[in-house]
Amino acid sequence: MNGGDEFGASGDLPPPLDWRFSQVFGERSAGEEVQEAGVSSAVDIISAIEFDKSGDHLATGDRGGRVVLFERTDSKNATGARRDLEGTDYPLRHPEFRYKTEFQSHEPEFDYLKSLEIEEKINKIRWSQTANGALFLLSTNDKTIKFWKVQDKKIKKICDINTDSSRLIGNGSVASSSNSNSTNTCLANGGLPDNSLSNDFSLQPGGIPLLRLPAVTTSHETSPVARCRRVYTHAHDYHINSISNNSDGETFISADDLRINLWNLEISNQSFNIVDVKPANMEDLTEVITSAEFHPTHCNTLAYSSSKGSIRLIDLRQSALCDSHSKLFEDTETPSSRSFFTEIIASISDIKFAKQGRYILSRDYMTLKLWDINMDSGPVSTFQVHEYLRPKLCDLYENDSIFDKFECCLSGDGLRVATGSYSNLFRVFGVTPGNTETTTLEASKNPMRRQVTTPSRPSRSLSSITRVVRREGGSPGTDGNGNTFDHTTKLLHLAWHPTENSIACAAANSLYMYYA
Repeated sequence: MNGGDEFGASGDLPPPLDWRFSQVFGERSAGEEVQEAGVSSAVDIISAIEFDKSGDHLATGDRGGRVVLFERTDSKNATGARRDLEGTDYPLRHPEFRYKTEFQSHEPEFDYLKSLEIEEKINKIRWSQTANGALFLLSTNDKTIKFWKVQDKKIKKICDINTDSSRLIGNGSVASSSNSNSTNTCLANGGLPDNSLSNDFSLQPGGIPLLRLPAVTTSHETSPVARCRRVYTHAHDYHINSISNNSDGETFISADDLRINLWNLEISNQSFNIVDVKPANMEDLTEVITSAEFHPTHCNTLAYSSSKGSIRLIDLRQSALCDSHSKLFEDTETPSSRSFFTEIIASISDIKFAKQGRYILSRDYMTLKLWDINMDSGPVSTFQVHEYLRPKLCDLYENDSIFDKFECCLSGDGLRVATGSYSNLFRVFGVTPGNTETTTLEASKNPMRRQVTTPSRPSRSLSSITRVVRREGGSPGTDGNGNTFDHTTKLLHLAWHPTENSIACAAANSLYMYYA
């Protein structure tokens, strides 16, 4: 179960990364940001981001139920591997993506039995294995999961139209239609030339000497087409917060607040409940499931987090219903530091396995924590994300910001982790023992504009199992570096390229991409 040691020993530390702006999609002007900053129901706000395993495709989902796909363009023109090009004298181009296609994944629904509106917002997107040049992905809203196939289809055109658009007279009447073989007009999707026919279309005396039926031909041009292959529904009573593909390529899990279900990709009308934390009496409910993910290489292992700040590792080989866990990871709080907000900020909003599966990264409201699955005594490392907010927890509780669910991600080599914060900021930490790299970037075309000069990192002893509390100075409306703090602009969603140091992050409806 070790899966390799991504982080290795503390020998040679990797140099700090120099992050640079790469691209932005859907950037709005400053006036629009001010106008719509408080509109939480804007349908174009991005709610999910995910790279595929190759890193050549990126998918985003938004609150309007749409899925937008981007494809990489610079890798197609490369003559060798990126690692090989780095050793040459030629300048290396940064990753570039372009818009590929989009489709409406989910529509708003209404549950008449429960009198409940089901919004179309995309909660999660997960890529599945490719086959025959087609892309496959799972997308989910609160209740329904869909399996999509996206494939380039050749465009069909209509040829040998009986009218000759090159010989028109007057207001569009056909001057001569004899021997229209001279022009072999091909029109996509059965369309006609705009100027070929008019409402007062008239024929010459004697009519058309030769009537030919149009022919449908397939051109060499292609266009991506999305088709829904499966719909997985009626399996969750509560809102779905996670979906995760299994390494076997055949199954996946979906998790809501109280249950985790196991599905087969080919079977949409049946699932198996493998975790159920619902008590007999709902008044006895003390914690809920917040995130779940399969191990990247072991098809029998998965982990799920809870609102109490714990992570449970379960083995599907132990029993059909995994009520008992094989390992429990939790970070105990010292009694002296407990407060009214302790349990709220301890809730884990996201977990991610490292590439080889040896480590688990978790994000709670205040910190990032790195766990070794072979050591359940406490986290290997704890990273303070926005410790300057601790004196403001009461205000954040009153405006419900304390319940924001930030995601986290790891680099493909496992040497760094990243997560978002407020004021459209995100932070990157080095995880190698002895590495003090801490970078704060803003989701804008100038990411280093608000660089934090003094890193706020706790001691990172392997035996430390307590969260280090560090209070940073600053006025109530500023962060630790004197910058204005804005809880209405939050960077919740981001993803790290699987093989390169490239990050995609969402700030409202804008998708920003950075490279190092």
